[in-house]
Amino acid sequence: MRVENIFVRGTGVRLPGTMTVADAVAAGDCPPAVAAQTKTVSVAYSAGESAAEMAATAARTALDRARSGPGDVDLLLHADTYHQGQDLWPVASYIQREALGNSCPALEIRQMSNGGLAALDLATAYLNAGHGTGDALLTTADRFCAPGIDRWRTDPGTPYADGATALVLSRRGGFARLLSVALHADPELEPLHRGDEPFTTAPLKHRMPVDFEQAKRAFVGRVGMSYAITRAHAGQQTAIKQALADAETELGDARWIVLPHFGLRRLTSIYHRPFGIDPERTTWDFSRTVGHLGAGDQFAGLDHLVTSGRVAPGERVVLISVGAGYSWGCAVVEITARADWAP
Repeated sequence: MRVENIFVRGTGVRLPGTMTVADAVAAGDCPPAVAAQTKTVSVAYSAGESAAEMAATAARTALDRARSGPGDVDLLLHADTYHQGQDLWPVASYIQREALGNSCPALEIRQMSNGGLAALDLATAYLNAGHGTGDALLTTADRFCAPGIDRWRTDPGTPYADGATALVLSRRGGFARLLSVALHADPELEPLHRGDEPFTTAPLKHRMPVDFEQAKRAFVGRVGMSYAITRAHAGQQTAIKQALADAETELGDARWIVLPHFGLRRLTSIYHRPFGIDPERTTWDFSRTVGHLGAGDQFAGLDHLVTSGRVAPGERVVLISVGAGYSWGCAVVEITARADWAP
């Protein structure tokens, strides 16, 4: 989707604490092989703060930076992948109460790690359709903790992290212009995160912690590794090509590329080699200190580039994502001004 007159007005991130990989290995929590393959240095870690609480904090930061009040926000979308702190509970409404305090629609997005860019796409369409004349608040948050998740073993190529992100999308201007956003889905890969297990009557009935690797082995055992890799690459390529074409740009024209916060081996096989992406043009040096934030890697990466002063007006940033399901996303933004809070 080619985008006109939609801007990024503010961003925010809440990372509650840090756990080093070295300490996790020494404690016997992180297998040495995972540390060696991923090259991750540390992960964001919450000792008690829930995903919902972190989301509200990130939202307040983004709203403050955007100078956006309750009367300016026409939509709130919250993307997540795991337990938010309560059962049978509308987490988006909590974030709205804690951070916003208005009466706009507040909805939850569940598209796993592609949720952030899915929310970006939906919010853009919502604002362009005339349902709102001001801003949309997008948040993401997860806390990947025991007993349901083992941040080192549940998905061995990707150390999981705790944290939240927020982004204010606006028709009123901002520090960056959204040029395009594209989504693509391939449900034939849905069993990659389900496997052969029967459906259950309650969460975590099969095993604790969740084991994505077992589900992948079951699926690949039926269809073959080549089938899964080929379709996964084609899906990501479709989203990237569409977003770049709509933005009338090339991947090589972008100053920065924000990739999912995967381990280095996985990033190399999925992105660096197939798409010819130089890691120096990515936020790898940041992501390897944070870990995978579920749906929030892309917003966190953009926030890091802005708050660290690494991105300048006139530069383009490509945001790339993938989520179980399977779905892929890509967005292109152009920095138009130095953000007020940037150094």
